[in-house]
Amino acid sequence: MTKSILITGGAGFIGVNSARHFASKGWQVTVVDNLSRRGTEDNLQWLQAQSPIAFERADIRDAAAMERIVGQVKPDVLLHLAAQVAVTTSVIDPREDFEINALGTFNMLEAVRKQSPDTFFITASTNKVYGKMHNVEVVERNGRYEYRDLTDGVTEDQQLDFHSPYGCSKGVADQYTIDYSRIYGLRTVAFRQSCVYGTRQFGIEDQGWVAWFTIAAVLGKKITIYGDGKQIRDVLHVDDLVRAYEAAASHQDQASGQAFNIGGGPGNTMSLLELLAYLKEELKIDIPLQWDDWRPGDQPVFVCNLKKANDLLGWQPAISVRDGVKSLSQWVSQNRELFNWLK
Repeated sequence: MTKSILITGGAGFIGVNSARHFASKGWQVTVVDNLSRRGTEDNLQWLQAQSPIAFERADIRDAAAMERIVGQVKPDVLLHLAAQVAVTTSVIDPREDFEINALGTFNMLEAVRKQSPDTFFITASTNKVYGKMHNVEVVERNGRYEYRDLTDGVTEDQQLDFHSPYGCSKGVADQYTIDYSRIYGLRTVAFRQSCVYGTRQFGIEDQGWVAWFTIAAVLGKKITIYGDGKQIRDVLHVDDLVRAYEAAASHQDQASGQAFNIGGGPGNTMSLLELLAYLKEELKIDIPLQWDDWRPGDQPVFVCNLKKANDLLGWQPAISVRDGVKSLSQWVSQNRELFNWLK
């Protein structure tokens, strides 16, 4: 029997990569997107040329529309990716950030509860739900920040501490998702994602920093470093993330009601300065830089502990950060016309 998946934000970077993957596995794919974000129309056109998918232009803030779509599709899996994705944008307009991330996720959960309670619900949360983690000591080693003691990274037991409107709105969505499993018996899971990058990502400097640094370097644009550039993240290629979604869908009993830290893990960390050095070496160019203050809620270090995802879902990353960034830089170089808006 053919499985079905409904993907909100399905014309975004992660959305089109997810839709293509599931369609290639024979799933019936329905994409919901309001096409408000730059690049989504190009992404949708590319996706429709690649895969047989259904498309609904709608906004997750429209509760009635979401109930109608979920009721019509009754998907086996609902992958909720639609979101406001930038900390800086949330500071400028916290109401819109709340309405998209918190209320929008609530609308999707309610649509599933009322119209399709057997649907398995995956929400894309964020490592920002952990805030600055003031109780975890950070040291500087070899020109980069690292945890003093957490050599395997942060577990899901780390205290939640929402910083910034974005952290708050995503944290609300994260907790509602988990609680709908407890209270209503829905099968739900929250993926607290670290820095995801890959092709078809039109990153800008306040979101998607790996992609933005790569795009800017290839196109000769100036790059702004917020803070001192020694902050590190575990970075995750989008193909590995999509495999994690599939793993959760294949292990619903183990995943339901759970949160998982999903990132590159200790084996795929990179500081901002290290990424710039790698791009400089790979592209054989100089990269113009400018510096600015740290951004609100910015963590000097975030690295996921992946043991829970490995134990319960059988998942771990397979693409190294160097190989992933190299493939991304090659894609940007080969698709410069997609970035004409930067000129």
